[in-house]
Amino acid sequence: MGEKDITEKILEDYNDVFADIINGLLFQGEQRVLPEALENISVHSQYKADDEKMHELERDVAKYWKEKEVQLAVCGIENQSRIERNMPFRIIGYDGAAYRSQLQQERSKILPVVTIVLYFGTDRHWRSGKNIKSLMEIPTGLDEFVSDYQIKVFEIAWLSEEQIRRFRSDFRIVANFFVNKRKNKNYIPDDPTEIQHVDEVLKLLQVMTGDARYKRIFGKKKEGVHSMCDVAERLEKIGWEKGQMEGQIEGKILVYKNLRREGFDEKEARRLTELPEDMTLEQ
Repeated sequence: MGEKDITEKILEDYNDVFADIINGLLFQGEQRVLPEALENISVHSQYKADDEKMHELERDVAKYWKEKEVQLAVCGIENQSRIERNMPFRIIGYDGAAYRSQLQQERSKILPVVTIVLYFGTDRHWRSGKNIKSLMEIPTGLDEFVSDYQIKVFEIAWLSEEQIRRFRSDFRIVANFFVNKRKNKNYIPDDPTEIQHVDEVLKLLQVMTGDARYKRIFGKKKEGVHSMCDVAERLEKIGWEKGQMEGQIEGKILVYKNLRREGFDEKEARRLTELPEDMTLEQ
């Protein structure tokens, strides 16, 4: 996820959202995984490399899937805003660490590990290889002895309407946003569905779109935000405020230039127009 702050809760950390994603993408909307059947597990795992130093792997989010007291599987979700060529190698590292952890626990029954990648890019499909063999040059004669490893990438911006309808949590709002963003880069959010986890939805949009305006909304102005329609209003207001500020600065620069032409020195002209000293200005 790149710039994800590990001190902040991400959207998929919520069991209702995590279960919804797994059900919607892996079980075609069938409610196989219940929120109460999920249990958090550590996203950190350590390993010793050739340099004899301990290194750490960190997933975005991972959980045990249980039925009553019986654990069924380890499920992980990774978020990507852009294509990463070596993603299959990263995933095999995460999954291998999860299996190794189970071996260290001396489990009598090893749980299957499933990791999916959610790709939020809107300008291109994930065209990079999804298996490790496609990313290597294997010498002639060795191919049959090299084990392959395939990853599952879900392109959120290319989900169909039918697929989006399978979601029941805030992830339906997120998926709908990215599908519309792919179709229209200037898309104005118009989804009236109430958002349950406002902060986390806005943080995800900010990180995955790179649009800092969402950060401004969840930073101090999230009060009163209940749906993407409210978000659209805030974005419009931020745009208006930005335009007003830019207009004020342009006006100050014009006055500054006039003062300089009238003979005022640079320091006095800056003081009168309240322009910062580090701003580069032409006379």
